[in-house]
Amino acid sequence: MKILVCISHVPDTTSKINFTDNDTKFDTNGVQYVINPYDEFSLTRAMWFKEKQGASVTVVNVGGATTEPTLRKALAIGADDAIRVNAEPTDGLMVAKELAEVVKNGGYDLVLAGKESADYNGQMVPGMLASLLDFNFVNGCVGVEVDGTNVTLSREIDGGEEKVSSTLPMVIAGQKGIVEEKDLRIPNMRGIMMARKKPLNVVEPTGATAATVTQNFEKPAPKGAVKLVDNVDDLINLLHNEAKVI
Repeated sequence: MKILVCISHVPDTTSKINFTDNDTKFDTNGVQYVINPYDEFSLTRAMWFKEKQGASVTVVNVGGATTEPTLRKALAIGADDAIRVNAEPTDGLMVAKELAEVVKNGGYDLVLAGKESADYNGQMVPGMLASLLDFNFVNGCVGVEVDGTNVTLSREIDGGEEKVSSTLPMVIAGQKGIVEEKDLRIPNMRGIMMARKKPLNVVEPTGATAATVTQNFEKPAPKGAVKLVDNVDDLINLLHNEAKVI
């Protein structure tokens, strides 16, 4: 089984976010980048398939040269090789089109990704990718088993889980539950040294164009001052007369 894991290069959630050029561009100064957490869950599950079933695991990213340290970390975790599509990811459809070309050229059976990226939270790329490839697709996956070409999955729905059966080839968008946080792997020194020797192939983009254009960014309004109350009556009065929520 050939597995392709899509890796987003996202700011660490502890990073302080700022914008430049009249709030039209993201300011990357001082920002630490990491593997998108949802993608890391899916990558860890792919490593289970590699170790238990002999699958090969390739990681892919659409981005410039600055994303290569993130891909190297994925290689240190245990992926066999990496692909970087040499293009700036301008929107979800553009990224999905570039990834679709990689899948077609590589003949992958299973594509794993996170359900969304932690920066834009679009939840678009996995579904678009499956549609472009005409692959089966399951979103919000919290459990997956593969037996030959048959796939058994669990996905999160409102109020519970749904059991789904499908067949390869397919795209799966995973989240916490596909593996647990305790199962995530921290690259050790041996993995880091081996990652330096693993192939990281740079491919030129197909020229897919974006369907959307970012106009500007806006930070959330700062939180207001906190009022402390000494008793329930004062709290009810404030909620009723000032906040007007009751």
